[in-house]
Order: sequence, then C-alpha cells, then structure tokens
Amino acid sequence: MSCFPFSRLVLVSMLAGAMGLAGCATSPTAAESAPPLPAGTVQWKLDNVQSVAGQTPEVLGSPQVVSDATGKALGFDGVKDGLILPVVPLAGMKAFTVETLIYPQSGGPTEQRYLHTEDTAGDRLTFETRLMADGQWALDTFLLSGRNQLPLLDMTKLHPADRWYWVALRYDGTTMTSFINGKEEGQGAVAFPVMQDKGQISLGVRLNKKYWFKGLIREVRFSPAALPEAELQRVK
Repeated sequence: MSCFPFSRLVLVSMLAGAMGLAGCATSPTAAESAPPLPAGTVQWKLDNVQSVAGQTPEVLGSPQVVSDATGKALGFDGVKDGLILPVVPLAGMKAFTVETLIYPQSGGPTEQRYLHTEDTAGDRLTFETRLMADGQWALDTFLLSGRNQLPLLDMTKLHPADRWYWVALRYDGTTMTSFINGKEEGQGAVAFPVMQDKGQISLGVRLNKKYWFKGLIREVRFSPAALPEAELQRVK
C-alpha cells in the first residue's frame, strides 16, 4: 500500500512503486520540522496550487496535492507540471540560504530544474538534479550574474531517488556552498549581487518551461543569512 492515498488512478500508479514502505520510513516527521524558523526566514509550504506565499501562481500542467501522515506536498510529473510566480524571494539579500524539501523520483528526465529564480537583470539561482539510469541522482546548484557564474555539481556524490531530502544552497557574500541533509556537497567562490525585486520564480521546471522535475516538493525556505551548518534542515 502506498503512503500517499490519491483520488486519481494515474497518480496511484505513478507513485505506488516509488513511495512504498521504504519511502514511508524516510519521510520527514513532524518533530523534524518543529524547531522555530531562523530570524527573517520566509517559509513556503506547498500544499495547494491556488496560492503560494500569498501569490496566485501560473499553473503549468496539473501538479497534484499529495498527502501522507506527515503533511502535504505538490507532485510534479516530469513532463508538463510546474508553477511560476511573479516574485523574487531573495530580493535585497546580500547573504542568503535557500532550503528545499524534495522527493526526487526515479524514471524522470536526466536533467531536471526544480527551482529557478531570476530577476529582470538576469541574475539567476537554480536547483537542479542529474538523474542516472540506475535511479540515483546528483545535485547541481547554480548562481549566475553576467559573466560570473558557478555550478556546483559532483557526479561522484550520488543519492538514491524515491526518498525525502533537505537540499540547501548557501551564499555568504563571496562563497556558495550546497548541502544535502546538512552535509556539504560542494563549495566555490563567486561574485553574486543583491537581486532586484522584479522577476520570477518557478517550481518544478526552469522558467523557460524546459527541464521538468519528476517528484515532490513539500517546502521551500528563504533565509536572509548564510546559516551555519548546524542550523540547516535535514531528514534523519
């Protein structure tokens, strides 16, 4: 029996194999989300498609609300599902941490973008995955500003799909670092300016409507500081 009951048969068949008893065991518990948010942190819980952070998103395809005992998430099919919002959550932040609670599924595209924010100056942040044929994936995070850019991708650091992960990108004003479940994945120096307040953010797909994500997104957090490793969220 799947951990996630669905009213639509297509979602039952899509998730039943990926979210069996092993998936339940690695689901984040309510206790893991209990600590108070860091000062200034904005928390987005993705539990519907009508409103995210008080904004009405452009809905691409038909992302589905998925429920289990620990809460709700939005499911994206890796083909046509996504959300686009007319906001730049990192606007005005000299340093920041973005944390995402995701469930990458096996059987999706090789290259996937599940979060992409970009302002009108073209400054960009993305969270991406690289999915292998054997169902493992690698994290690819990216900052871009003009000629300054830094991708953090290490194909030797692979993780099994079909379970929950907290994935983070931290920028302290000079150095970008990526994490999975509080453990560093990569680091490098890059110049990245304060983002403007005009622009967009997409979830489940790149802003140009390519590189679709197959999996679930439960929560996204934007903190106006480079959080220490001990304060990062993790699935235990």
